[in-house]
Amino acid sequence: MPPSPPPSGQSLSLIRLAPALGQISLGAILGFAAGYAVKVIGKIALVVVGILFVALQLLAAGGYLQINWLEVQRSAAPLLTQNALQADWSALLATLTHNLPFSGAFVVFFILGLRRG
Repeated sequence: MPPSPPPSGQSLSLIRLAPALGQISLGAILGFAAGYAVKVIGKIALVVVGILFVALQLLAAGGYLQINWLEVQRSAAPLLTQNALQADWSALLATLTHNLPFSGAFVVFFILGLRRG
């Protein structure tokens, strides 16, 4: 059998890029899956919070308990500022991409997963 011809410049560059392409593909798949899961779990959490709110309101309307909504607002206000939300988002992304070589693709597809979910 005759020896195979040497690889061309284009196929040689693809051979060198193969490990990186695998990392990027894995990052994209895992990022999309994580983003999709976070959005679905977030929707479920919002439904649970809504049901709890309705239940509390029903109990308050029935006279079984009294809710100090001003105190609830004071307690929740620091958690909902722009800086706090930005810090939480940054912490979430840092945790999800910790020690991952494909974090660039992961973050991009995580956001796409959030939008699709």
